Parts: sequence; structure tokens; C-alpha cells
Amino acid sequence: MHLRVAVLVLLFFAPLLTAEAEQAGKSPRIGLLDYAPFWGEPLREGLRDLGYVEGQNVSFAYRPSEGRSERLPELASELVRLKVDVIVTYGTPAAQAAKQATAAIPIVMLGIGDPVRAGLVSSLGRPGGNVTGNTIQGPELTSKRLQLLREALPRVSRVAFLWNPLNASNAVAFQEAMVGMRGLAMTLHSIEVSSPDRFESAFAAMRKERPDALVVTADPMLLLHVGRVVDFAAKNRLPAMYQVKGNVMAGGLMSYGPSLPDLSRRGALYIDKILKGAKPAALPVEQATTFELVVNLKTAKALGLTIPQSVLVRADQIIE
Repeated sequence: MHLRVAVLVLLFFAPLLTAEAEQAGKSPRIGLLDYAPFWGEPLREGLRDLGYVEGQNVSFAYRPSEGRSERLPELASELVRLKVDVIVTYGTPAAQAAKQATAAIPIVMLGIGDPVRAGLVSSLGRPGGNVTGNTIQGPELTSKRLQLLREALPRVSRVAFLWNPLNASNAVAFQEAMVGMRGLAMTLHSIEVSSPDRFESAFAAMRKERPDALVVTADPMLLLHVGRVVDFAAKNRLPAMYQVKGNVMAGGLMSYGPSLPDLSRRGALYIDKILKGAKPAALPVEQATTFELVVNLKTAKALGLTIPQSVLVRADQIIE
């Protein structure tokens, strides 16, 4: 009799215990929209430092666009259909696609140029809605990069500006560059690249324009294919200023901007807070506070250039 009662009790509570175990064992799923290793790996490192281990207590849904921004809306919709707990993006196009796809799932944006002017948040201090993250402060630093370029290469007068017209933050950076040129006695030539198959036409335009130097934005598509840009600059003996240190490590001449790996790692802090119950609307957008000037003297030597000591003494890293 007692055995029969025990069996009935177990049968009655078994579904409840199973459901509870499943709930307790459910790990959060994070969607990585427009995934690329240059930002995804530092983010995963940051999450590991906070105790999130893939396959144990967290999983990821990777959705790379491979530089095709027209794919972003559908990739964002896929993540929404998967019901991920958080969507993480790098760059303005991916963040805008995610915001258009959902107003419910929290979105953590990384490396945004200007999230307010891009319509992603109401303000940096009070984002509102379901979007927060950090900003690379791209547009505001464009003039500084032009000044450093002029100081490093005093004879530069014609500058090509390589940017993605489909990136709202790049558009703002281009306008900033136009303003910054006014006091530097330089002319700016717009070179647009909106997809990977447009690089050859962009390179052809630069060979025709014959600029003295090149400025490259931190657009996700350009970063994904930056090797092509670095190779073109080397073959055409064209000194280039970049926004991201990794581009100089890959052979570019100079870069000035915040650390992208650091911004990506710090994105993990937002994810952790959101998974613990914080609302994106209440998490202020973080602004970069430290900026790195990196100079590649190996590239300078290959180009036959001598970088002034006034620039080198301010460099945070010199590659020799």
C-alpha cells in the first residue's frame, strides 16, 4: 500500500519536477548580429571573465553578414524568431537592423559612431527603449585624425576618404571630415564602398584621383576586408590613417581611436546586467575615455616616409 502511494506521488509530481529542472538548467542565448571575430572574440572573452562559458551556462547564435548590409534585416529577424535573450551588434547598420526587428529583446550595441543622430537612443544618459551599449565616438574624432595626418605628413594636400554610404555614422564622419579640412589646406575626395564587390571600383577611383593620403573609417564591412585596403595602399605607396589599431598591426601606417577590443569586452558588462534583470533604458551608453595613437614605422620605411618626432613622442605604440 505504502509503495503504491509513493508511486502515485512520484507520478503526480514528476512533470512539475521535470519542468522545474528544465527551467533551472536553461541557459541564456545571446544573438551576435553581423558577427566577426574582431569584435566577437573580445566580447566572448569578457563574458568568460564574468563566468559565462559557452556550452555550459550560455549559448550563442552567430549571424554574420559577411559585409552584405542588405542581409542584416533578415538576419536580425532570424534572431528574433529564435527568441534570444540579448542581441549584440557592432556598428550602426547592424544596430539599426536589430532595433527595427524588435522592440522587446534587449540590444547591446558596440562601437557605435553616434547612436543619438543614428536614431538608436534618445540620449546617451537616458537611452530609452531596448537599446544601450557603448560608442566609439567616430565622428567627433575625424578632425583629430586629419590633424595628426597633416602633422605626420606636412606635404599632404589631397586626401581620399574611404567610407560606407549605407552606414549612418560614416555619413556623419564624412561631414565632420569636410568641416575639419577647412583649416588644414587640404582637399577631400569621397571614395564610397557599400559592399565587398565595390572595392575594385573604389581602388580604380583612387588610382585616377592620385591622392597623397587615405583616411579609412571603422565601418564593419571595411574592417572585415581591411586586408584589401592595406594591400592596395602598400602597392600604390599610399600612406593611410585608420581608426582601429588592428589595421595598423595589419600593415597600415597610423591609427587614432579608442580600443575596439576593450569596447567589445566591456559590452559583456551590459549583457551580464541585462541577464540579471536590468533594463537597457536604464543603462547609460558608455563613451570611450582613452584613445590610442599607433604608428607603424616598418610601413613608414617601406613608403619612404619619416614620421616627425613630435608625432612619435605622443604615440601610445610604435611598431618597428
